[in-house]
Amino acid sequence: MPLPRLSSPTPRLLLRALALALAPPRRPSSPPLPIGFASPRLAVRAAAPAPLRAVLSADQRDLGMEAGEQGRPLRVGIVCGGPSAERGVSLNSARSVLDHIQGQDLVVSCYYIDSGMNAFAISPAQNDCLSCFAPQLYSNTPSDFDFKLESLAQGFHSLSDFAEHLATNVDIAFPVIHGKFGEDGGIQELLEKAKVPFVGTPSKECQHAFDKHSASLELDKQGFLTVPNLLVEKDKLATSELEAWFQTVNLSKEKGKVIVKPARAGSSIGVVVAYGVNDAAQKAEEIISEGIDDKVIIEVFLEGGTEFTAIVVDVGIANNSEPVVLLPTEVELQPSSSSDTKEDTIFNYRRKYLPTRQVVYHTPPRFPAEVIDCIRKGISLLFRRLGLHDFARIDGWFLPSVSSLPSAENSEKFGNTKYGTVLFTDINLISGMEQTSFLFQQASAVGFSHSRILRTVIQHACSRFPSLVPCNNAWTALSRKLQSSKQAEAIHKGTSKQKVFVIFGGDTSERQVSLMSGTNVWLNLQGFDDLDVTPCLLAPANGYFSSHDQDFSAISREVWTLPYSLVLRHTTEEVYAACVEASEPERVEITSRLREQVMNELGPALSKHDWFAGFDIAYEEPVKYSLQQWINHVKESGAVVFIAVHGGIGEDGTIQTLLESAGVPYTGPGPIASRTCMNKVATSLAVDHLTSYGVRTIPKDVRATEEVLKYSLVDIWNGLIAKLQTETVCVKPAHDGCSTGVARLCCPKDLEVYTNALRSKYQRLPANCLYRAHGVIEMPVPPPESLIFEPFIETDEIIISNKLENGSARHLVWKGENDWLEITVGVVGKRGKMHSLNPSITVKESGDILSLEEKFQGGTGINLTPPPPTIMSEDALQRCKRSIEIMANSLGLEGFSRIDAFVNVRSGEVLLIEVNTVPGMTPSTVLIHQALAEEPPVYPHKFFRTLLDLAFERTK
Repeated sequence: MPLPRLSSPTPRLLLRALALALAPPRRPSSPPLPIGFASPRLAVRAAAPAPLRAVLSADQRDLGMEAGEQGRPLRVGIVCGGPSAERGVSLNSARSVLDHIQGQDLVVSCYYIDSGMNAFAISPAQNDCLSCFAPQLYSNTPSDFDFKLESLAQGFHSLSDFAEHLATNVDIAFPVIHGKFGEDGGIQELLEKAKVPFVGTPSKECQHAFDKHSASLELDKQGFLTVPNLLVEKDKLATSELEAWFQTVNLSKEKGKVIVKPARAGSSIGVVVAYGVNDAAQKAEEIISEGIDDKVIIEVFLEGGTEFTAIVVDVGIANNSEPVVLLPTEVELQPSSSSDTKEDTIFNYRRKYLPTRQVVYHTPPRFPAEVIDCIRKGISLLFRRLGLHDFARIDGWFLPSVSSLPSAENSEKFGNTKYGTVLFTDINLISGMEQTSFLFQQASAVGFSHSRILRTVIQHACSRFPSLVPCNNAWTALSRKLQSSKQAEAIHKGTSKQKVFVIFGGDTSERQVSLMSGTNVWLNLQGFDDLDVTPCLLAPANGYFSSHDQDFSAISREVWTLPYSLVLRHTTEEVYAACVEASEPERVEITSRLREQVMNELGPALSKHDWFAGFDIAYEEPVKYSLQQWINHVKESGAVVFIAVHGGIGEDGTIQTLLESAGVPYTGPGPIASRTCMNKVATSLAVDHLTSYGVRTIPKDVRATEEVLKYSLVDIWNGLIAKLQTETVCVKPAHDGCSTGVARLCCPKDLEVYTNALRSKYQRLPANCLYRAHGVIEMPVPPPESLIFEPFIETDEIIISNKLENGSARHLVWKGENDWLEITVGVVGKRGKMHSLNPSITVKESGDILSLEEKFQGGTGINLTPPPPTIMSEDALQRCKRSIEIMANSLGLEGFSRIDAFVNVRSGEVLLIEVNTVPGMTPSTVLIHQALAEEPPVYPHKFFRTLLDLAFERTK
């Protein structure tokens, strides 16, 4: 079998339109599976949502006192998606809510509304807390999700039909749609008409609060200070009116700085800075012409101000509102580079949802105590006066006395303090609920876990609806019964919890992904009653802000054991800074006092509710160890370590060697396999003898980085293309983690750009700086000792057609020229008995540039697991999986790993790219997709527990 054709001018390609249908039932024979895994699941079309009687007995359906005494689960319907640009965030929120409220006392159904306002049931109720179609909620992007809906979900004829279904099949709806239709009163009005109880604020109040201009007018009416602003509406923009407003607020018509933003587009969508009347008018027109909104607000830029945000929860009884504001968060914005200007640094959509060092959060804020009290009191008043329910997030600004609001304000209005001015600007009626969102950051700081705060919000919402009192009582009874049963079982067993340390972070370019992976693993393992899980940050001994020339040996690392609330950050730098800050006596005293104040407000109010189970997060301080001290501590604790450190010492065998020497069990492959797979050349050599088993490797030219930087790049380029017999080259570090420093080079100029980045120790190459279009490329810092050059492998491109106007389903279009595709596949099991999960392929949409949400909300493109039979035959699939297993066993892999390769869709032959011994474990990673594709589906918490159990198996 010849190698796939290398990059070169290709002849005209024959497009083959393929049916959308995924694989027919696959029931292949397979080797013994590891704990928790069975044969690959079937891809089937969803049936109509199951009737309630599949879950509840007839007596329980009566909802009477007998049901309350007996106890029964509450039926919750999560509604996500929506038409706004925030639907990717909505999917992440829904996934997080599902993960954290699941339990035997809840029956959770999931529903999705697409951008065309079509409703789908993606999880018909089943006997367990999750359903057979909930796996689709773990799709990594909205495009991925939308594509799979067409075959794996039950659609409703209309939104009215959808609402009628909810009225029959759920006790309460939990909308997690952000932006339009979720926070503007749309979904609420639909539910109100169908008499479906729901979490959150009623439709009328949502309409007023969501519209930023209406909310500003109402705040002014209610006696709050507001930011001076002007409303611009479609086809009504008059330059003279705008000039007059600039003059009124004492801004220069030519250079006066303002914020221009849609009035009704949700969180930070379309927010831009403008200078002067003409620029402001142009940017307002752009927002309108792009269809973001037909109403735009132009408001004064608050020079010298600091943004804050705070979660407020209602703890009152029935409809007697008693809002309590949690610890607010200060949003510190920083320029991303020397090219940025401080004036243009705003808390926009990208900074809010993308891990970035441009934003640092401080909970509580570094404001004077009087200012924090003013913020909390003001938000509580605002919550009541605007008629909000259950919970919300309020954003605002603190403007110090040295700055001044550019208009005369009534000194008696709320917001004036001796230290400066407090202004409230944005009301978020459905706060983001991603794993590290403000809701969970602030709730964990005052004693709530993810699960406890979500359940508290749901139970409070139930208490507001008289018709749900029996349901809520029954749910409470069942919850108590289950809790008593767990406690009795624990006493009977008489065993202590198994200690688990989850370590993440590090100092490679993959450290932010590692933080997301480790956080996800930690949160999933926390759900097991027999485990005591501690999150740990691996960091450079001198922190993240010292020179890149520092010592990167293992002894130069330190490890912090982290309290619950400090994990919930967006970057490793932020976690580290929070650890340092938590060690400062003055800061500790302030935080402790404010925490006690908030908990003293929450505790007595919540204790009046029969359903409140108490706070479940105790305050702890972070503890710093050297790496060796930490390993000694782990050993003394009799713990197991879950390694989630990507690249560097997490994958090169260093941590594995230290743990093995100490006799500490850990997840993933051992030192030798880790060291081999980290070195891409060594990996190729280790499997070079497997050609007869369908495993091949890519030709390589390894060169010292110093040599490449020293000699003529033209000569090096000519030598590469001659030796490798290719026209374009793939370059990558010889000894680094997944994707770091991997680039396609098409000419000597590309090689020059790449080597200049290495020489200058750039952390990343900006998008599209090479000949062929590409995204941002993370670069290895410090530069690697050697580089690998390979032929760039041309693969068959698979794209997704756009949905036709006649409603026809989208379909796959495959340029089937050379029969090779890139796949990624997880392997799980004991050493010598590794089991291959179904491989995944990723495709892109036809003619579209990936949107912001698709790039940063969990991945890119559309994932197909396993490849459809119209692309890859059943026989080729099984041969591919056998080759992957042979390769994994030959490399000595154990526990779990991920293998990236090219596969021949006709023969199943595999061409190895690389092996990742600590693969990504973020909420929507491909490994989660593949585990969910097993039969029965292996959900994330069970998947990670399986990997932990395998760590113990290696010690037996």
